[in-house]
This record gives sequence, structure tokens and C-alpha cells, in this order.
Amino acid sequence: MVEGLATPRVAVDGREIAEAAIAAEMQHHPAGDVAAAHAAAAEALAVRQLLLDEAERLGIAADSLPDSEGRPLSDEDARIEALLAAEVRPPRADETTARRYYETHRARFRSSPLVEAEHILFAADPADELAFGLATGDARTAIRTLQADPDAFAVLARRHSGCPSKEQGGMLGQIAPGALVPEFEAVLFALAPGTLHPAPVKTRFGVHVIRAGRREEARELPFEAVSRRIADYLEEASWRRAVSQYIGLLAAKARLEGVTIAPATGPLVQ
Repeated sequence: MVEGLATPRVAVDGREIAEAAIAAEMQHHPAGDVAAAHAAAAEALAVRQLLLDEAERLGIAADSLPDSEGRPLSDEDARIEALLAAEVRPPRADETTARRYYETHRARFRSSPLVEAEHILFAADPADELAFGLATGDARTAIRTLQADPDAFAVLARRHSGCPSKEQGGMLGQIAPGALVPEFEAVLFALAPGTLHPAPVKTRFGVHVIRAGRREEARELPFEAVSRRIADYLEEASWRRAVSQYIGLLAAKARLEGVTIAPATGPLVQ
């Protein structure tokens, strides 16, 4: 029994799932409260027992299978994987289906905008008020120098920057959204090509001088460039629906106590 929580007996076809096993499983099911986590853990273990029972009934043996990180699965996990591979066969996503999805969701298939970035980092710990203040002053001096002589950027980067990009004269290359810290990107993507930001930019790494280079706007990707990604997505979604339906069918034939597993709501996708 989970401390402070009255828990019902959980069983599948008369075989009880130990409360200790449910309590251990709860760590994998974070929820808003203990009762919800307990219910989710109990359901997960009941589903697992349903699948193992069906594997036993069908005489499915465990093959040596790896997990997503290449480690061997346990005997029970391998039997479940073998069962699902044998019993659940969702359809492949053909080109017509993939193209229909593409046409319906064209806005999702766009390239990211790209901006070439140059920067000079005056490295300093934001927690060190004196060092951060000095770095900010050095950055302002560099900006004034560059406003008078834009061609001096590479020289100043090699001389002062605390970033490895100093070896390339401060050039970071093409940057897509999400590649750098938010404070840096907010400035970079707002700059017109060839523009130097007129003020120091502060991040957790220190103080930056930033100049934007060439810009490539986001563009719609052709179907041919994303067809495989769409097919993979559709097939994964179909697989999950089919597994859910299969589990629902097993649950409908079993005698469950203490858990409720939704029955299948449509034909099993084969």
C-alpha cells in the first residue's frame, strides 16, 4: 500500500499484481498527485501482464533483441516485442497517403531561416559584477571601433574573443533558430544583413558584439524532400493506434480488477 493512499487489489485473470511492484513502477509515471501516478503504474503493469499472457498462450518465445540503445532486452520485454511484431501489422504509408498529409499540412514543412553570424565574446561570469562590467565596457569600445572601421571585425575577434570562433575571425557560420542562447538569437534574427548591433549583448557566457551576415528566409520544402519523414511519422502513429487497439481487445477478453483499460474503439488495423 502506498503511504497515505487506500489502494484496490489489482489483478489480471485472478493473478494479483503486487503493491510493491506498482509502487516501484510509479517512478516512471509522473503525475499531478499520488493517486494518478498509482493508477497509471497499475495500468502499465496490467497491460504488461496481458501481453505476457497472450505471448504464453500463443507459444511465442523470447528472441535476443536489443533496446533503442543497443542493450539486450529482458526475457519478458523480448517476448512482448516478439508478440507485437507477430500480431500487430499496421499498413505502410504509401505515396498517396503521404502526399495527402503533406497537402493538408504544408505549413509544417518549411526550412528554418538561416543567418550568418559574426561575434566577439568578451568572456565573463555574470555572477562576477566587476568582471562583467569590464567586459561590457570592452564590448562597447569594440563596437565603436567597428562603427568607424567595419573591416576590423576579424582582427578584433582574433585579438579579444573568448570563443573558438576567434580562429575564423569571429565567424560562426549559418545559424538556425534554437542553435544559440535566446538572448543572442533575439538580436541576431532581428538584424538586417550586414548590420552590427549597436549595443553589447549579455548572456551567461559573457558579453557579445554581434554582426549579421547573409540571410536565407524560411521556404516551403517540396514533397520529395520530406516524403520519407512523413511516411515514418504516419507509420509510427498507425503502429501506436494498432497497439492500443490490440491491448484493448486483450483487455476486453480478460478479467481485470482494480484497473480500467479502454476497449478497442474500431477494427484492428492490419
